Amino acid sequence: MPLLSHTIITPILSRNNRRCFSLMAASAAFDDAKHGFSRPEMYKENLAGTLDAYDRHVFLCYKNHLAWPPRLEASDADPLPKRVATVWRARKNDIAVKTKITVCEAREEAGFSDGDALIFPDMIKYRGVEESNVDVFFNDVIVSGKEWSGGKQGKGVLKGSHIFVCAHGSRDVRCGVCGPVLMDKFNEEIQLRGLKDQISVLACSHIGGHKYAGNVIIFSPGSDGKIMGHWYGYVTPDDVAALLDRQIAKGEVIKKLWRGQMGPPGAEIKVADDHKLANGVYNNKANLSNNENVTGCCQGVNGVSCCRTASFDDKTAEAYKKQGSNNISWCLPVLKKRDILTAGGILGALAAVAVAFRFYRRAS
Repeated sequence: MPLLSHTIITPILSRNNRRCFSLMAASAAFDDAKHGFSRPEMYKENLAGTLDAYDRHVFLCYKNHLAWPPRLEASDADPLPKRVATVWRARKNDIAVKTKITVCEAREEAGFSDGDALIFPDMIKYRGVEESNVDVFFNDVIVSGKEWSGGKQGKGVLKGSHIFVCAHGSRDVRCGVCGPVLMDKFNEEIQLRGLKDQISVLACSHIGGHKYAGNVIIFSPGSDGKIMGHWYGYVTPDDVAALLDRQIAKGEVIKKLWRGQMGPPGAEIKVADDHKLANGVYNNKANLSNNENVTGCCQGVNGVSCCRTASFDDKTAEAYKKQGSNNISWCLPVLKKRDILTAGGILGALAAVAVAFRFYRRAS
């Protein structure tokens, strides 16, 4: 009897599982077409200039993006961000430095706890912001630009590069669909390059411009070593590798996706050669055609390599193929034109010798 039950039930469960997976796949395709990377509004607007000029960005670490209500600043169930918003409105006219304040997720395993305040471009982390000391924090740090007298839990220094992805799905479904996918892709590519200790990826709340989802902010050193905050829109998983290899590793802006930057609007930026095709795939051949001095990609201006290791082995190449990356060629040496011609001449000479030897043997 148990055998008969197993024989009958297993196909039923299998059919139900297949039906469930089919429904999930159909739902995912529908979400992508309506709210995700395939939605009709993608690439409809020129993104440059869609960011207002500002000089400082403060992120308050708080809970998880899945727990955020649509309006964090007005939620009675979330007293800390609500108090921050209240004090911000009261002191806004006292703040001399143009400042943005955004909530980001708290991730203990990454070193970010509830109540941590991350400040860019200062690269400072204050711990222990609570509802009871928000006023003092604002007065000391945000308004006066001094050390926080109430920071009993300490002050730390932020290192490396920091990526914030809007994943505030309760506020707008487009960021709820695109954000988590981009975060997973960033983490995958970072893991491939062995940069987990140098680049952090955190979800953040509403930053404006949900219609530009996926929305990404990248804080990393520019070519002069100064921390820059670059905003990107219409970012898809196909763009992630280029943002790591160009924006973070080389300090080059991806022009088509660039919304603007933290700092003076007239600040000089280094723009990457933009060979992005309509479907989001990058044509790397164009990047290599006119450069005879490139010896490999492992020379990022920020000490960040766009390779996983200096030795690009077969396993890494295979992993890149599985990830759909088109950047493998960046980690291979580029031969100079004269080297190629020399090699061709040598091969031609060897071929001629081989033919002559063959005729000689026949004549013998």
